[in-house]
Amino acid sequence: MQNTFSIGEAKRIVADLFVPNLYIYWSDFLFHISLGWISFFLIINDQIAFDVKLLLFFIAGLSLYRSVLFIHELAHFKKGTFRFFKIVWNLTCGFPLMVPSFTYLGVHIDHHKQKIYGTQADGEYMSFAFEVPMKIILMFLGSFLAPLVFLIRFMILTPLSYVNQKIREFTWEKASSLVIDLSYRRTQPTRVEEQKWKMEEGATCFYGWIVFFLMVFHFIPFQLAEWWYGITTFILLVNMARTLVAHGYQNPPNHILQFEGQFLDSITIPGNPIFTPLWAPVGLRFHAVHHLFPGMPYHSLKVAHRRLLSQLPKSSVYFHTIQKSWLTAFKQLWLNSWNFSKKQRI
Repeated sequence: MQNTFSIGEAKRIVADLFVPNLYIYWSDFLFHISLGWISFFLIINDQIAFDVKLLLFFIAGLSLYRSVLFIHELAHFKKGTFRFFKIVWNLTCGFPLMVPSFTYLGVHIDHHKQKIYGTQADGEYMSFAFEVPMKIILMFLGSFLAPLVFLIRFMILTPLSYVNQKIREFTWEKASSLVIDLSYRRTQPTRVEEQKWKMEEGATCFYGWIVFFLMVFHFIPFQLAEWWYGITTFILLVNMARTLVAHGYQNPPNHILQFEGQFLDSITIPGNPIFTPLWAPVGLRFHAVHHLFPGMPYHSLKVAHRRLLSQLPKSSVYFHTIQKSWLTAFKQLWLNSWNFSKKQRI
């Protein structure tokens, strides 16, 4: 049976799903960011038993993780829209977790450009099918070190970069992007971009030092820093697990894929309706749908997926983007890397 796919037909099926619902955005984000921080501050209460603290750790971690991933939506908002939402997100999530919005905005849009996707200019992509399995393991291990890197970048390098041009260039090119490819170099910002960047990194630096001095003068316990590090590491570990199954990562380095190839390299994992949204929140379990329609709001992706399943012909390549579970997708990623490694040893 011949594989068929019509972008026009797919878009016709979901044409009414591109309008973002402000109520959903605000209620979802405010609920989870509030639940996350309430749980976090309860953890540092010495009167609470350790087993309860452990439960609160996972509640805080998963709630803050979902809140952080709204940064993905920020990257896709039309220019000039959701400005107040972005401000609130930075104040309550981006700054205290040391991931201000500028670290993702701009960088992520390149990931969707045809001439950049999957190439060395795409910081969100690594050709794991052409790498040894150790690279996959290192992705997870790096999550334990990343919170310390964030602290150094924003609390130490930020003020130093204001008085040293070389440090300034380094922080922008190599330490201002949420990417998985550490060889990625960010292009220099425009004057307007740099002004926004300075405001956001300055606020993140301010948050960090305020908390530090509050701990030094015993207004808040040092336990806060330990739990912050632990929860941030947890968030990064879960996000890395999600990222590794977001694509097949089978594109050779610097090979430019056509749109259909990019789409087929993306993965949708509908999974379990209760547990899958915990590790792939804000619609990211429907990642192939997102790459098909990058401008579609997260709350429409599930509906879009269901419509496409029911209305596209069974011969459509759309069905090739669907994986049964995280484990199934990860096994394929590992197998591709393992086979490459085996060929290298021969």
